[in-house]
Amino acid sequence: MEQRLSFLTLGVRDFARALAFYLDGFGWTPIRVMEKVAFFQMPGFVFALYPRDLLAEDANIASEGSGFSGFSLAINARDENGVEAMLADAERAGGKLLKPAQKAFWGGYHGYFADPDGFAWEVAYNPDVTITADGFTIWPG
Repeated sequence: MEQRLSFLTLGVRDFARALAFYLDGFGWTPIRVMEKVAFFQMPGFVFALYPRDLLAEDANIASEGSGFSGFSLAINARDENGVEAMLADAERAGGKLLKPAQKAFWGGYHGYFADPDGFAWEVAYNPDVTITADGFTIWPG
């Protein structure tokens, strides 16, 4: 299998609320919005929102369950001030602060918030990572 990610789809409980969070709260621009699905072009992949029950049905699994999902999403900032700004933006948009911005054991600066569906997002500044002008994250080495 090729080492790449094509789509990352979040199963959301309230599609309209989730769409508003990413549109109005983050200021992201979708490439396509349909009645129950939205797509956002990201550097190298597509981020999508789709109702949780329909996503579970499509995958032939149960949609019940809550709590920690076993993964987090992450967005890197270009500096420490960017971490603070993104966490504040997420809170203003209706996200919940999970961990305030602070120095990280790995040498960077980070914090966490949850979107309205409880998906955990890490916002981090990593001095070893380069973010290109077109938004690609490049790991050194």
